[in-house]
Amino acid sequence: MNTIKKIALFVAASFVASNVMAQSKDIVDVASGSKDHTTLVAAVKAADLVTTLKSKGPFTVFAPTNAAFDKLPAGTVATLLKPENKAKLAGILTYHVVAGKLDAKAVLAAIKKGHGSVTLKTVAGGDLKASVVKGKVVLTDVKGGKATVTATDLEASNGVIHVINSVLLP
Repeated sequence: MNTIKKIALFVAASFVASNVMAQSKDIVDVASGSKDHTTLVAAVKAADLVTTLKSKGPFTVFAPTNAAFDKLPAGTVATLLKPENKAKLAGILTYHVVAGKLDAKAVLAAIKKGHGSVTLKTVAGGDLKASVVKGKVVLTDVKGGKATVTATDLEASNGVIHVINSVLLP
């Protein structure tokens, strides 16, 4: 076998191996591996949602970054992380989760089918409106708050994560 074929086989095998490894990590594992989602992971733990987000799913998670949580009024995150606010925190976090696996292609197709927007039902029971604004997917919560999707299709064994730049509120 010549050298080029050996390199091609090695690259293909490495790609398959890394793809299999990525698929073995669930949503919590993927988020835990991100330095930009430490606040989200702490909140998921405080809200006692780890077991849920490690379950079979599938789930689509719109994951706010640390910077997104920093946009909230001072003291909000610290207050939400207190044990007495566990239910409220769980409600906010599950408002960022949609049942089923909606990759970026599926979200864009639904927006197109909806003639410019689609309403997504969250696990919390609320609605999120997804639309395209200036070439980017923007989510609008029921209070009119907006979050832009900044990264898509972070694959997990039980769903997919899309990164957003603001916290959405039910």
